[in-house]
Amino acid sequence: MNPEPAQDREGAHLLRRFGLLQATALNMSNMIGIGPFITIPLLMTALGGPQAMLGWLVGVLIVIPDGLVWSELGAALPGSGGTYLYLREAFGRETFGRLLAFLFIWQFILSGPLEIASGYIGFARYAGYIWRGMTTWQTVLVAAGVGVVNIVLLYRRITSIGKITVSLWLGTLITTLAVIVAGALHFNARLAFDFPPGAFQLSRTFLFGLGVASSIGVYDYLGYYDVCYIGDEVRDPGRVIPRSIIISTLAVAVLYFAINLSLIGVVPWREFVPAETHAEASFIVSIFMEKIYGARVATAFTVMVLWTAFGSVFALLLGYSRIPFAAAQDGYFFRVFARLHPRGQFPSVSLLVVGLISIICCGFALDTVIAALVATRILVQFIGQIVAVELLRRRRPDLPRPFRIWLYPLPSLVALVGWIFIFATTDWRIIAFGLGLLAVGLLFFLAWSWRTARWPFVRTVETASD
Repeated sequence: MNPEPAQDREGAHLLRRFGLLQATALNMSNMIGIGPFITIPLLMTALGGPQAMLGWLVGVLIVIPDGLVWSELGAALPGSGGTYLYLREAFGRETFGRLLAFLFIWQFILSGPLEIASGYIGFARYAGYIWRGMTTWQTVLVAAGVGVVNIVLLYRRITSIGKITVSLWLGTLITTLAVIVAGALHFNARLAFDFPPGAFQLSRTFLFGLGVASSIGVYDYLGYYDVCYIGDEVRDPGRVIPRSIIISTLAVAVLYFAINLSLIGVVPWREFVPAETHAEASFIVSIFMEKIYGARVATAFTVMVLWTAFGSVFALLLGYSRIPFAAAQDGYFFRVFARLHPRGQFPSVSLLVVGLISIICCGFALDTVIAALVATRILVQFIGQIVAVELLRRRRPDLPRPFRIWLYPLPSLVALVGWIFIFATTDWRIIAFGLGLLAVGLLFFLAWSWRTARWPFVRTVETASD
């Protein structure tokens, strides 16, 4: 039996081809990817030693309850666009929901490609282990080349994408497990727990360092919700979306802890901290394998890391290309983004635009990319969704909810406190950038609304069922 199609308002169809296996593979490929392999040196630098693992712990204590928020929203409103859809429905389609949906798309046009670009940058950095002596310009060209290949692979119908996703996921798992097994066989507890003097001394410096480490930890977990962006292409979304999110988050939390211990139990952290002064920090897992098995094995393993990195950016671009597409369908973004490929039935224009912007973003520094993309999402996306759950429960109690947040509202409150902590401990320049980006977006929204005579310049009446 062929999967049923999801139909948009204009009669175009997206095929429901993603089951639990494909959805979990999509999330995990995004989550693991290149993240821990490029951020461990940055993480250790944030607090100056193995105590920085607290950042990953804080990160998982945020993303697990936040994953429950995504699960309830995704199961109740399984459409393409994810956050855009949830904010629009919770805050009112023609009032504040329209504003927040616009602001989400506005910040996403930068933060989404930045996240994809971080994977391209990580790929290029690890390629530097094989191609020794790469210049900065050559590194950028390699990253851009990966972006082009990614677009070409995704420029096809969803039937083959599901198979590609699973194959990339398997490569990711093999790479990750290889690091964990190799680290376990050669683990040195003295190296892994070589804490510097005063490592856990509470101070303002420690608190802000923990905030930076937590932001990096959250970045590594990003993607636990990726399936929500393609809700129109998921079979039995009320069951598949929550289960894929919960399975992905718990599995990756365990894998990350094991990867971290494996690396610092073989490679002394002082050899790659601070990251900006150690060239080895760019391909730390390759150095890890070289110390154990030699350069030849390390080179072969670097190829596996590159496969893992590509699996991550593949999953990201797949999910993120659906967001402007969904917004354009509902009149919240440029109409051209709503086009589906006539034969492949995928959002071709949205895919090309998001993919090309991601390639352009490859010129930014990695640590800046990570800080900016996390900070710009917190206010509108993550905190906005926490409020959205409460509003939907009050205003639309009749909305089918195949999944409800366990122990509500405790998980929502825990996630809210965590997001506020990360935002408050972010560098003030990044905070100013994020707030400035939203302020400019607000001005564009007001100008657009005035020009089209829509809210808040025209009074509208909205029922509770809108």
